[in-house]
Amino acid sequence: MDESLLLFLITVGLLVFVFVGIGIKILIKKNGEFSGTCASQNPLLNKEGEACGFCGALPEEKCKNEETE
Repeated sequence: MDESLLLFLITVGLLVFVFVGIGIKILIKKNGEFSGTCASQNPLLNKEGEACGFCGALPEEKCKNEETE
């Protein structure tokens, strides 16, 4: 088998594995929702210390979306 074909098949196989895993996670989670995480917790993404646009939590606070679950 050609090396480039083998590399392509491995790549496609890994992508299928990832998407199947994400699909299973969606089926298992309540209401098919991913758990919310705040970008405000990441200092690389939030250099100004702004509140999370998703739940309104400040960088020093826990994600408010997780409290409602």
